[in-house]
Amino acid sequence: MAIRVMTIEDYDQVYALWKSIHGFGIRSIDDSRDGVERFLKRNPTTSVVAEADGKIVGCILCGHDGRRGCFYHVCVEEAYRKHGIGKQMVAVSMHALREEGINKVSLIAFTENDIGNAFWNKIGWTKREDLNYYDFTLNEENITTFIK
Repeated sequence: MAIRVMTIEDYDQVYALWKSIHGFGIRSIDDSRDGVERFLKRNPTTSVVAEADGKIVGCILCGHDGRRGCFYHVCVEEAYRKHGIGKQMVAVSMHALREEGINKVSLIAFTENDIGNAFWNKIGWTKREDLNYYDFTLNEENITTFIK
């Protein structure tokens, strides 16, 4: 198993992985090939994939704004979970963020994502209870589809 920087050439396998994850939300514009390519160009060193048995089995989209890093779409194929792959991907992305001078990382996990929330708690992340998260949609055509 290898963890490496994600490139746009990984998109088809990554997208197929996203579509296989129960409860995953995929946005029509942001998660399109063009949207992911734009993200990777802005953040060329911080997103990672995990490869095992000749295929991509895990992914983190990770970027920053110069001040704070953010994880998006953290996932590991179900058959490969509980082997430390997620934790290794997190470590590699966090190292890349530190190399770019970023000192804090955040993420958003759906409240109903029991597996994800348990993972973040287990590896030492702190759930914030002291703030509210607000969202404003600039493009109504960017529709989220939830994988069931």
